[in-house]
Amino acid sequence: QVQLVESGGGLVQAGGSLRLSCAASGRTFSTYVMAWFRQAPGKEREFGATISGSGSTTSYADSAKGRFTISRDNTKNTVYLQMNSLKAEDTAVYYCAARPLWGRIGVAEYNYWGQGTQVTVSA
Repeated sequence: QVQLVESGGGLVQAGGSLRLSCAASGRTFSTYVMAWFRQAPGKEREFGATISGSGSTTSYADSAKGRFTISRDNTKNTVYLQMNSLKAEDTAVYYCAARPLWGRIGVAEYNYWGQGTQVTVSA
């Protein structure tokens, strides 16, 4: 069982930056594939970025490439999402998710979810 708690959301102006954090419980954090998803009002939850257990492999949605960076610190049981050059369309609730194996990307593929943190980008 993995429990996830996100933090770091808030209000930022367009062009600004935020770093989200997701703290995980458990002693096997380094074995889990971690990811960030987001959900805007009235829209489906969508994939943002994912990282392997060791941190050596990452994958990004097209909307995140070049602006967002996912990373992890296995000594702190924490995964991060550094978001730069934020746009109004990045406004959403951002969720951290975990799964035991690397594989297809999709909401249904992840076993554990945090409660989400709100990111609001003002134009």
